[in-house]
Amino acid sequence: MKLCKLYDLIIEKGIAADPRGKKCVEKELKKIKKDFEALSEQEKKEFDQERFVNPYSDSRLLVGSGDEEIRRILVGIDIDVAEILLADRLSERGTKIDLVLSHHPEGRALASLYEVMPMQADLLAACGVPITVAESLMEKRIQEVERRVHPVNHMKTVDAARLLAIPLICAHTPADNQVCRYLQQLFDEKEPETLSEILNILKNIPEYRQAVQEHAGPKIVHGSPKSRSGKIMVDMTGGTEGAKDIFKNLSAAGIGTIVGMHVSEEHLQKAREAHINVVIAGHIASDAIGLNLLLDELESKQKLNIVCCSGFTRVKRT
Repeated sequence: MKLCKLYDLIIEKGIAADPRGKKCVEKELKKIKKDFEALSEQEKKEFDQERFVNPYSDSRLLVGSGDEEIRRILVGIDIDVAEILLADRLSERGTKIDLVLSHHPEGRALASLYEVMPMQADLLAACGVPITVAESLMEKRIQEVERRVHPVNHMKTVDAARLLAIPLICAHTPADNQVCRYLQQLFDEKEPETLSEILNILKNIPEYRQAVQEHAGPKIVHGSPKSRSGKIMVDMTGGTEGAKDIFKNLSAAGIGTIVGMHVSEEHLQKAREAHINVVIAGHIASDAIGLNLLLDELESKQKLNIVCCSGFTRVKRT
């Protein structure tokens, strides 16, 4: 498969799994094009025109022309210079790596991580939070994340890949969309009544079952095994953690339990105050599920040789 086709498929499948729905995403892309036309000539030169077709600023083809033929991919949750050197070493030893695929963003995708966060306002609105409240609270949080990622050395890993001529892609929100949809549909179908039932459902999923063995599996961080779950919200996409002050609004909208990848102490305290149960499924395992579902989609088009590293284990569902 050509690198450009593989990358386009990643974005396409991310849109197909977007919890906002395809029509909402298409509407957003049209608005971006319209906003672009109103920019000054200087602003147009600075504008990332890939946003016309890719709504996920945290997912980019970072190194490569797009014409490379991809057969074997080194896939990891986090890709740093060490993993780029690993890819080069594997190639030297006869296991030719055609592409490195990172889940977490690097390069310009990391620098613009905050740009994908506004989608969270739409997800909160779908749960019953007034859109005006959701947008107001998210605006402050987005600015915090922008300031946090701005001073980071974004290009370190990208530069290493470029120097060694190793194609590099990161697929963040497209994979997160996959796991978010997968788990939400699972809970909607099985309708668990208690937090212990939620844990049992999670622990029957291979990636979480493995995480349990590694002492990083699902756990209840607020509530008890016998606590009733109420309405469940899977919170696993939209860049990173959202606004910490949103929990009282989610409670008012009828959300009883949040199932997330991870939670900060500050967010957890706000959830406690709002009487919302919190189940942490596990960060790396959840990321692995999203990547596996995405790779299943890619391999439905063409067989690929996947080499796992950096916390990722391949589990096929097709």
